[in-house]
Amino acid sequence: MERSHQAPAGSFEASLLQMINNHNHASIELREQTEKAKKDAIRKAMRVSDLLVNAVNGGVQEVFINEKRIEMETRALAATIMRFSKQTDQWLTASHAVNSALKEIGDFENWMKTMELDCKSISAAICNIHQT
Repeated sequence: MERSHQAPAGSFEASLLQMINNHNHASIELREQTEKAKKDAIRKAMRVSDLLVNAVNGGVQEVFINEKRIEMETRALAATIMRFSKQTDQWLTASHAVNSALKEIGDFENWMKTMELDCKSISAAICNIHQT
């Protein structure tokens, strides 16, 4: 009896061992699949992260380039303004010189008219003295 009881017990143990082995094998496969999926998810997350960083950096780089262009244009504009300011000052100086020259010409003309009138007065006085 013991033997017949042992045979089924041995087959029961074999079945349990087989079930444990199958379970361990399934667990190992599941662990490997999980690890593979984890690595794949990490790789894809890194790819997405890199794409996002590149997209943001691309925008930042474009803004930086535009900022540098604006700074260069601002410097060029400031230099042009300074040049025009100096040129305007030169024009003002020249126009003041022309105005002064015109004023001197007008003053000389007035002086000449005054001298002419004085000479006529003196000439008339001399003629009056001479005729009397």
